[in-house]
Amino acid sequence: MTRPNLLLVMADQLAPQFTGTYGHPLVSTPHLDALAERGTRFDAAYCHSPLCAPARFSMMAGRSVSSIGAWDNASEFPASVPTLAHYLQMAGHRTILAGKMHFVGPDQLHGFEERLTTDIYPADFAWTPDWTAPDERIDKWYHNMDPLAEAGQAITTHQIDYDEEVGYTARRKLLDLARDSDERPFLLVASFIHPHDPYVARPEWWGRYDHEAIDLPDPIDESQIDAHTHRIRAGIQADTVGYTEDQARRARHGYYANTSYVDDWLGKLVATLVETNLIDSTVVMVTSDHGDMLGDRGVWYKMSFHEHSARVPLVMAGPGIRERPVPNVVSHLDLLPTLLDIVTDGTDWHDRVPDIEGRSLWELATGGKDDVSETTGEYTAELTSHPIFMIRRGDLKYIHCDADPPLLYDLQADPLERNNLAAEPEWNDVASTFACEVAARWNSNEIRARVLASQRARHAIHRAMEHTAGVQSWDHLPVNDVANHYVRNHNDVVDAALQSRLHLPTGARRRP
Repeated sequence: MTRPNLLLVMADQLAPQFTGTYGHPLVSTPHLDALAERGTRFDAAYCHSPLCAPARFSMMAGRSVSSIGAWDNASEFPASVPTLAHYLQMAGHRTILAGKMHFVGPDQLHGFEERLTTDIYPADFAWTPDWTAPDERIDKWYHNMDPLAEAGQAITTHQIDYDEEVGYTARRKLLDLARDSDERPFLLVASFIHPHDPYVARPEWWGRYDHEAIDLPDPIDESQIDAHTHRIRAGIQADTVGYTEDQARRARHGYYANTSYVDDWLGKLVATLVETNLIDSTVVMVTSDHGDMLGDRGVWYKMSFHEHSARVPLVMAGPGIRERPVPNVVSHLDLLPTLLDIVTDGTDWHDRVPDIEGRSLWELATGGKDDVSETTGEYTAELTSHPIFMIRRGDLKYIHCDADPPLLYDLQADPLERNNLAAEPEWNDVASTFACEVAARWNSNEIRARVLASQRARHAIHRAMEHTAGVQSWDHLPVNDVANHYVRNHNDVVDAALQSRLHLPTGARRRP
């Protein structure tokens, strides 16, 4: 098989449970639905860490948070860590990023030959937590209840501005790739910020939903809420400032509307592949960095290994991919080895790619079988003082933190995770086995010491960098070569028009 192009479309904070593709009765995602209908939908896919930067860094590297030091949203992604973009570049692909990847540090490319936009978040150490004072809020950037109080409609927001730029530049790049002379296959990552809070949508997407029909979170008994969830509630001020039922409904309404907004961009990008005759030679993948609790357990946003926060959509379609759902437990760690299997056409790459912790999903995507159904997770960011570890194996999920009682759920019998089996006598042996595995797999004390040392160093560097604000910046500045755009004195107006024209290929499908 000729090496295919790759289009990876990422949403931010999109839980699969809140898409029509994964069965939500209200949320409209027709373009993701269509992709799943002609491809593979993974029904138990997880992020490795339920926070933006750690989730993305571990996905890019195919390695765990603790192995690359991707502790939190202000952790530097080391330039010495090879990424999927590096490996695909070495395999002969052009590598292009449009949108958010939350890179922290002076390396803002990490293997991408081109980065078409800046990021929406800062690239420095400003957002570093402090585990020596885990109960103290950093009001400048910690989540609180404001997004619920402000949920609703607007003509535009900074997030809409950003995603319009991401979508435009990604679509423009697909057109450029179809009309330039470089015949290398490409990897294009189009990474949107929606439906991440604040839950504010433009009227045309808000208007797709009947406000009174918006569903509310299922109620939960206070006794079923675990220690970390209590910390999150306190950290986001859900237990003090709180929120009303109307605010919850408006927040969910905005989230659903913005999910449809991202889905529309997916549709535009796929339509561009169709009209440029690239669709049959391109593998399209869709995922998000993590989910959103959206009020479950009285909490919002992420930072939790409960299902609404830790699960992600994962859909792929294209040449060689079968049309079916896959129940196996998988994760972001598996994306890099999957891409390597796609672009190397079965050539053994394992000796050249050390330390990869995931497994390839290509066998599952192409109709084969895989007896493995498990993954792990690590959380080392704000609102905890100790690392939190997760093991998902088959129907069981085990969550461990040195500071908290353990959690064990049977997701087949209890998909909403209301019944902690770790406290049930008949599950003692299972819980003990998981506890022994956690102790063997992770050295919690050593990881905590590394996190604390990293936080101290980053706090010191950030204090120093504040004195050079506006002079010293790691934020990405996209190249915009306007001297060679459109018509200029060094080219002929007729030649410029002809060279930029992309004709409808013979036999091409017209835009749907």
